[in-house]
Amino acid sequence: QVQLVESGGGLVQPGGSLRLSCAASTFTLTYYTIAWFRQAPGKEREGVSCISVNNGNIYYADSVKGRFTISRDHDTVYLQMNSLKPEDTAVYYCATTKWRLCPPTDYDDVGQGTQVTVSS
Repeated sequence: QVQLVESGGGLVQPGGSLRLSCAASTFTLTYYTIAWFRQAPGKEREGVSCISVNNGNIYYADSVKGRFTISRDHDTVYLQMNSLKPEDTAVYYCATTKWRLCPPTDYDDVGQGTQVTVSS
């Protein structure tokens, strides 16, 4: 089991930027496909982005395409979020994906989440 830790959330004004980080406490993430998903109160979970092993496949949801960028070094996966909108407000989670699929069909290990709030 991989323990994942997210960081980088916070309060930002519309149009602003944040960079989220996802790291594993005891393992390198090199051999895992990593996904970001988000959940806002009263809404369904939404897959945001994922990056496959060896960076061979990258996926973005239509709602964030052109604004968010996922990247990794061997120990950390990042989600750079630009031009943030109020509708991006949610708890953001990073996760390993079942069967290393990107986009995923399900998640295996999920972090504790980090709150992103976009508001003026």
